[in-house]
Amino acid sequence: MLDTHQAIETPEGIAIEIVVAGPVSRALAWLLDTLIRSAIYIVLFIPASFLGKMGFGILMILIFFIEWFYPVYFEVLKNGATPGKQSLGLRVLQDDATPIGWSASIVRNLLRVVDFLPVFYGFGLITMLLNKDFKRLGDIVAGTVVVYTDKKPPAFESNEVRARSPAYPLQLEEQQAILSFAERSPFLTEDRAEELAGLTGPLVENTRSPMRQLLAISNWIAGKHR
Repeated sequence: MLDTHQAIETPEGIAIEIVVAGPVSRALAWLLDTLIRSAIYIVLFIPASFLGKMGFGILMILIFFIEWFYPVYFEVLKNGATPGKQSLGLRVLQDDATPIGWSASIVRNLLRVVDFLPVFYGFGLITMLLNKDFKRLGDIVAGTVVVYTDKKPPAFESNEVRARSPAYPLQLEEQQAILSFAERSPFLTEDRAEELAGLTGPLVENTRSPMRQLLAISNWIAGKHR
């Protein structure tokens, strides 16, 4: 491999290109997140120090939850990126390039304790160097991958398109395919999205933008017209 570009084809036939992040950028992101958490711990230590043993106990509990759920919170609710990853243009995705979910995020972060062995993520680094996707053990088990994000905003957002009902009733499988297209559309170029949307035939006939028509229908299916 001369670069880390990879193409993923979804079950719907949508080709998505991702750029896998390597050990150096991921290590820098981890360092930034560690500094952020350390600053939070210092701030919490100040009031806790006035409460004696009880304050120390409360501080240990807070440190435990922050240490383990800080990355989970940001990965699931903040577009797959902790502040450290976001600053370096990184994001965690599922192997099929869909957004990471709760279970996958919890698994990949709980296994940090194994990747950290014997010291400073030594085992995780070895695993990454032996894997073409630079995955540590947590990524392999959770089915996730860390990728570079495009700094440019997507050419379109489904939320910007007004919901519109389809011209005829849709089967459940058709509705799921349309929702899947809307979910993956930010990863596509506009030309590719227009091309794929045009394959739906009657749904997008006589429209200037098949892509926007399909996004409008996806918003209607998702109930955003209410």
